Amino acid sequence: MRAIPWMVVEAQVNEAWPASATGGSSGGQWLASVEREQAAGRNSGTRRDYPRDASVHQLFAAQVAAAPNALAVAGPDGRLTYGELDVRANQLAHRLQSLGVGSEVLVGLCLERSAALVTGALGILKSGGAYVALDPTYPAERLAFMLRDAQVRVLITDRAQAERLDAGSATVIALDDPAIGLDAESPIAPSSAVTAKDLAYVIYTSGSTGTPKGVMIEHDSLLNLVFWHRRAFAVTARDRATQLASPAFDAAVWELWPYLTAGASIHVSPSDVRADAAALRDWLLAERITVTFLPTPLAEAVMSIAWPGQADLRLLLTGGDVLHHHPTAGLPFTVVNNYGPTEGTVVATSGAVPANESTRLVPSIGRPIDNVQAYIVDADLQLCRFGQAGELLLGGRLLARGYLGRPDLTADKFVADPFGGEQGARLYRTGDVVRYRPTGEIEFLGRVDRQVKIRGHRIEPAEVASTLDAHAAVRSSVVVAREDLPGEKALVAYLVPADGLQPGAGELRSHVAKHLPEFMVPTHFVWLDELPLTVNGKVDIAALPEPSAEHGSNRAARGVAPKTGVETALAAMICELLRLESVGANENFFVLGGHSLLGAQLIARVRDRFGVEMALRNLFDNPTVSGMAGEIERLLLAEMENLSDEEAAQLIGEPVADS
Repeated sequence: MRAIPWMVVEAQVNEAWPASATGGSSGGQWLASVEREQAAGRNSGTRRDYPRDASVHQLFAAQVAAAPNALAVAGPDGRLTYGELDVRANQLAHRLQSLGVGSEVLVGLCLERSAALVTGALGILKSGGAYVALDPTYPAERLAFMLRDAQVRVLITDRAQAERLDAGSATVIALDDPAIGLDAESPIAPSSAVTAKDLAYVIYTSGSTGTPKGVMIEHDSLLNLVFWHRRAFAVTARDRATQLASPAFDAAVWELWPYLTAGASIHVSPSDVRADAAALRDWLLAERITVTFLPTPLAEAVMSIAWPGQADLRLLLTGGDVLHHHPTAGLPFTVVNNYGPTEGTVVATSGAVPANESTRLVPSIGRPIDNVQAYIVDADLQLCRFGQAGELLLGGRLLARGYLGRPDLTADKFVADPFGGEQGARLYRTGDVVRYRPTGEIEFLGRVDRQVKIRGHRIEPAEVASTLDAHAAVRSSVVVAREDLPGEKALVAYLVPADGLQPGAGELRSHVAKHLPEFMVPTHFVWLDELPLTVNGKVDIAALPEPSAEHGSNRAARGVAPKTGVETALAAMICELLRLESVGANENFFVLGGHSLLGAQLIARVRDRFGVEMALRNLFDNPTVSGMAGEIERLLLAEMENLSDEEAAQLIGEPVADS
C-alpha cells in the first residue's frame, strides 16, 4: 500500500473549515454527525431507478420513431436526420453481423470527429458488439498495438487511415469507400440480444507498466450516465450539443449518448476553433449551441473572454483537469465542473461552479452522481474523518468491468467494498487525494502516485520513460510533470546517456512520437550524469533541476535563420504563440513547447495569412519551420496558378523581381 502524502495537503485545510467545525462542543457534535453520514454512505449519489433492460441504441430508436426528420448530427462530412442516421447505422450493423460481430465482440472505430464517427459507433452497438475508441492522430504503431491487444474482429475507419494502419487479421470497413456496398444492406434494425452486463465500449488509457490498458465499460454503466445526465441537465429534443473531444477521450462518450437518446442534435466543431477561445465562442453562438463540454484548459479560456448578455448556451460542462478559477459574474451560462476516471464511466462527481466566489479555494468537483458511492480512506483503507484528506474510492453502477486482458491489474485496482454491505460489490481505487468540504462537496487535492493530467489527458510518466529507455542512447530515464510557470504544465524527461551518447531533443522527440500520442511527448529533455536518488534508493524528484530553454531545443537548429518569406512569417507566428524571441528554421514546434491546442491556433493563423488549410496531421509530420513552410508552399501551388506574379509574391511574402 502506498502512503498518501498528507503533509502536502494539510496546510490547505484551515481555510476550508470554519472554527465551529473543528472545535467546541457544538463543532464536535457536528463533526461526529457528518462522519456517521460518510460511514453510512449518505454522502454518495441519490439512488435512482432507470430502465436497465434498455440500451442506448434502443433509446435512440424511440427518438427515430418520434421525429425521424429531426436533425441528429451535423459534421464536416454533412448533416444527418434521425431517420438517415438510423438507416446508415442499421446497414452497417447488418454488415457487421455478417462478419460475426455480436455480443462481447470488439470492433475498432478509428475516425475523425464527424457524422461518420457517430454512424460507426451507433452501428456497432446496433450489431450487438462493443466499440474500441481509437484516435486517428495517434501514431500508427500505438494504434496497431491497441488493435492487437483488443483482438478486434473488424476495424471501421476511412480510406486514408486504412492505408497507414496495420489491422492484422481484422476486416477493414472504410466508410468513405463506395465499393464496400453498404447501401445494399437492409435499412431495418437488426435484432441483437444485448443485456445490461454486455460490453458497450473499450477506451485505452496510459499504463504505468509501459503499455496502454483497455478499460471495459458495460451497457448498464453507460445507461446510468445517460439517465443521470438527462435528468441533471434537463436535456430535451430542443438542445443542441457539441462534439469536440478526441474520439479516444471518454468525454466523447458523454457528448453522444445522452443527446441521441433524448432527440437532441449534435454539432461537430470545426478543427480550427477547438483551440481558439474567441473563435470557439463565435461558433457556439452561431450554431446556437445550448450545452457544450470543454476540456478544462479550454473552458478556462472561454470563461475568461467577453460574452454577449444573451446566448443560447445554457451549460458549459468541463472536466479532465483541475479547474483553477471560478467563472466571472455576468456569463450567460452555468459552468459545471465534473470529475471521473475512465474506469468510472466518464463522470463520478459533478457540481455547478458559482461565479466570483470570494475564496482562494479552487472550485470543488461537486458531489457523487446518481447511484455512485464515494468513500475517502486512509492508506489502510479506513474511512477518514470528515474533512481529512484521503484517497477517493468509487463504487456503484458507474464501475467498469475491469481492464481488458489484465485480471491482475483489475484485482489490484478494483477491490472488495467493505462499507456498502452488498455482496460482491467493488470499489475502484482512483489514486486521487481528496477531502470533503463543510458543504459536503469534494475537493480534489492531488495524487497518491505520479500519474498526471496535461491538457485533460491522463498520462502515466512511467509509460513515457519506458519508451525513452528503449532508445539505444538512453541508459535510464525518469519523466515528471512540472509547472514552473503557473498554468503551464509540461512533461520533462531526465535522461542518463548510454556510452556517452547524447542525441538532440529533436531525435528523442521523434523516437517518442513514433510510439506515443503527441500529448505524451516531453517538452524538455535534460541529460544528467546520474539520476539523483533518495536514501532509500528511489529517484529524488525534488532534486531534479529545472529545465532551461536549451533543454527544449539545440543551438545548432536555433542558429539556422529562416530564409524564405513563408519561413519568416511562420517563425514570427511561432514566436508569438510560444512567447519566444527567435525561432530557427530547423527548430521543432513541439520541442519548443508547442502542443496540439497551440498547433490548432498556428494552423488557424496559417489559414488567415496564406489562405490554405493545413491539417493537424501535417504539423505532426512537418514540425520544423522549414518543414511546415514546404507543406504550405505545396498547398499554395494550386492557388498561385491563378494569381499574377505580384499577387503571388505578396501572398508568400517574397520580394517582386524588377521587370
